[in-house]
Amino acid sequence: MAKPAAVIKFKTKLLRPATPRGAAWTFLVLPAVASAKLPTRSMVTVEGSFEGQPFQVTLEPDGRGSHWFKVDNVLRESAGVCAGDSVTLEIAPVEKEPEPRVPADLRKALASNADARATWADITPVARRDWIHWITSGKKAETRGKRIVTACDKLACGKRNACCFDRSGMYSKGSMGAPEAAE
Repeated sequence: MAKPAAVIKFKTKLLRPATPRGAAWTFLVLPAVASAKLPTRSMVTVEGSFEGQPFQVTLEPDGRGSHWFKVDNVLRESAGVCAGDSVTLEIAPVEKEPEPRVPADLRKALASNADARATWADITPVARRDWIHWITSGKKAETRGKRIVTACDKLACGKRNACCFDRSGMYSKGSMGAPEAAE
């Protein structure tokens, strides 16, 4: 039986992104000391409380060795906080990573390739999330299309992981990371 993860407690500032100007959504960046207690520098799903409100979210790497996440408006409003407020969180990694949402174009490509679909069904939710992130991190639709074809080819050959994918965001030159905060 797996040992439950220790609860990580911290305070941080709720931020608003600098762009687009006037954005209504908020995010936060975990303090480095809190992030260091997580099992990985890459995406990790946590559950816990945000100003006493229960929540679950997948943290993303901030590209600087820490993590960040977009705060859902319903969660923010139920906690009664605004951008600029200091917020208290208690988090712990979930015991089992949830299944990622598969984009329609990838789902269609997998449906038409039995060998790729078989490997996809056999890999972990984390591996599926990495494939999805690698595919969707391309800036152009053309790149995304090429990555779907490549992913299906590799999966069909039994490849289980997206190769050469920087899961921490530290080496990917801006393709991953927290937004810049407004002042």
